[in-house]
Amino acid sequence: MQKSSIKIENFSEHLFWDVDRTKLDFEKNKRLIIERAFTRGDIADIKIVITYYGLNTIKEEIIKAGFLDKKTLNWVSLFLDIPKTKFRCYTKIQSKTAHWNS
Repeated sequence: MQKSSIKIENFSEHLFWDVDRTKLDFEKNKRLIIERAFTRGDIADIKIVITYYGLNTIKEEIIKAGFLDKKTLNWVSLFLDIPKTKFRCYTKIQSKTAHWNS
């Protein structure tokens, strides 16, 4: 699949169930698209994102993600060779104080 032939319709439908897919812009909404592909997508969705954006852009955007579940964070950290401590969502979790002892 070439970059020029990639459309939002190529992604799994469930990735953008909560937004109007026709209004998604690959440049304006790149962080959302990348984050959704990695957190909720399958291998095909991730391949589309890699083909369209390339690994450098993905790295720049994914570390700014507001939320990645623990499994996704671990996998993305290993896959992209980025320490978890570089991710905004990781530092956000670490800065939360517990209200009680567990």
